[in-house]
Amino acid sequence: MDKMIEKTAGKTLVLGGTGKTGSRIVQRLTERGWPLRIGSRSAKPGFDWENRATWKTALEGMDSVYIAFQPDLAVPGAVETIRSFVEIAVKTGVRKLVLLSGRGEPEAEECERVVMGSGTDWTILRASWFNQNFNEGYLLEPLQSGYVALPVGAIGEPFIDVEDIADVAVAALTEEGHTGQLYELTGPRLLTFEEAVTEIAAATGRPIHYESIPMADYASMLVEYDVPEEFVGLLRYLFTEVLDGRNASVADGVERALGRKPTDFSEYIRRTAATGVWD
Repeated sequence: MDKMIEKTAGKTLVLGGTGKTGSRIVQRLTERGWPLRIGSRSAKPGFDWENRATWKTALEGMDSVYIAFQPDLAVPGAVETIRSFVEIAVKTGVRKLVLLSGRGEPEAEECERVVMGSGTDWTILRASWFNQNFNEGYLLEPLQSGYVALPVGAIGEPFIDVEDIADVAVAALTEEGHTGQLYELTGPRLLTFEEAVTEIAAATGRPIHYESIPMADYASMLVEYDVPEEFVGLLRYLFTEVLDGRNASVADGVERALGRKPTDFSEYIRRTAATGVWD
């Protein structure tokens, strides 16, 4: 793919600007000198998905928005929330929406349709499971302890590097040629969770045991650790429905958007292990 033509800079609101994808997008846009506003509860002005009174102020003066919804587009009420947000964004003059979506989630696809029908320019980033869940999320502590128990067996998942998602998002926000594109973002190969853990163990030289356990046992374990019920419900949905084999294939979204192959899981491990986070 030839290099896309860079657009004239317009101010971008990056929702989830301190999160896994958003923080990386903010860093890349800042390095380019691209005008932006971070959308988070701690920012000024603040943005809170649960407080609609904050939305309009955060959107004022924005030309484009990167939408990362918390906790997930699959949770009850997400579609209505996205619909309301998009309506306000359009009324305030936003001309481009880039939505981070989830692969294999019917509810997320409904949110995609809301964005597609908004009347604005749009790009959809439909991503598989993040590599960074192994070092920046709920899997970090189990990996550090040497024991990972999850309610999933031999189901392949094409884990995607968040760095790749950020590169695609920045391209969609700053370059011509991405409007009206749905990019299905995956890594270049399938791995089961056990295989992923095994590769991490080999790279770190530490014994890490993986065990597939029943969903009921996993949910009980989370409750014992005082994990909020809504998060337990979300993980129950993701592990029992989304990880049913429907996503056991790779896609070409990264290559279509960036003209290069996606980052392999082994490269993510090499880079992350060097930080010592799993030691």
